[in-house]
Amino acid sequence: MLEIPRIISVDDHVVEPPDLWQSRLPERFKERGPRVERKRIRFGTDGKGGQGALGFSETDDGDWCDVWYYQDLASPFMMLSAAVGFEEVGFAVTTFDEVRRGAWEQSARLEDMDANHTEAAICFPNTLPRFCGQTFLEQPDKELGLLCVQAYNDWMIDEWSAGAGQGRLIPLTMVPLWDAEMAAEEIRRCAAKGSHAVTFPENPVPLGLPSIHDKDRFWDPFFIACQETETVVCMHIGSSSKMPSTAPDAPFIISSTLTFQNAMGSLCDYLFSGTLARFPELTIAYSEGQVGWMPYILERADKLWEERSNNSFGTWLPEPPSSYVPGRVYGCIFDDRTGLRNRDVVGMDQICFETDYPHADSTYPHSKETLAKIAEEAGLDQEELYKLARGNAIKAFGLQRWGITE
Repeated sequence: MLEIPRIISVDDHVVEPPDLWQSRLPERFKERGPRVERKRIRFGTDGKGGQGALGFSETDDGDWCDVWYYQDLASPFMMLSAAVGFEEVGFAVTTFDEVRRGAWEQSARLEDMDANHTEAAICFPNTLPRFCGQTFLEQPDKELGLLCVQAYNDWMIDEWSAGAGQGRLIPLTMVPLWDAEMAAEEIRRCAAKGSHAVTFPENPVPLGLPSIHDKDRFWDPFFIACQETETVVCMHIGSSSKMPSTAPDAPFIISSTLTFQNAMGSLCDYLFSGTLARFPELTIAYSEGQVGWMPYILERADKLWEERSNNSFGTWLPEPPSSYVPGRVYGCIFDDRTGLRNRDVVGMDQICFETDYPHADSTYPHSKETLAKIAEEAGLDQEELYKLARGNAIKAFGLQRWGITE
């Protein structure tokens, strides 16, 4: 029987408390800054709304919902953002009173982590900012946007990850995506305060930003700052605000099945753009992307590199693409048996585990059992299980800074 180590989850989420920005923004920005108002709403194509969803209208017979308001945006609190605890999960709205308190309160989160065999967790943004702060990029007032980014980061470091959360809730901060120099400054500011992980879009192009291949190297200041401060670049599925699908009328289950494609394309970008080659100390991590696709992609990339390098196929890499993965590129799984069975190709040292609390895919409160099951089915030994459950996360994110050494 394998002994199941306490889990370090590299992909959880935190629902931003309703007073996060109102308690931190200067007075003159509070009216347009992020705030929550409880409304009765009904979805409909003729209503207002934000983030590309159906619009909504306020109505006396609608469902109660806590709505985030920010500049020109009105964004309903969706059940999928905090799904744990609901008997049925769907595209419904909710309120802070209805969701599990561990979604947004530190003490309750720590209790839920204890109940879920989880020692530590890295938490991505969740509701208003989305997974990497896209909301602050999209709204017009960038002075306010920067203040909102900084307020979130201060809350993440000084409150969510402090006190009883010290060493258990590992800080993950965001940057102002519209300015790479400003982003670099924020990386250094947050690193000085104790954050060494940053959320970043898996592909900046759908957000209207320069690509990783940009000939003017728009993102270099950001990557330089990450490398200098040992900050891991964390890219969550959907952080480009674009999900794969097959047709406009295809059901959502197809998009959900194909989510790994975002991570797959992103890894190809980081390899063939030369970003990993030019920044040899840079570490990147893919959240919720699984790893079962990696063996073939690395095989294909190496084959093309060997046959087509330095020609019209457009790559100049000095070494095979797969050589940049060990110790540099980390994948993340919650149920990827196929990936684990191919761990010798992926690299057992590169695979981390997640519980995805409080999302619909979360294995809470059965993450220990889930981990045991996939480890047994894949034939992991005790050392491999340790690496998956926590060892690789400790190495990837430098968790020794918080006293987590084994």
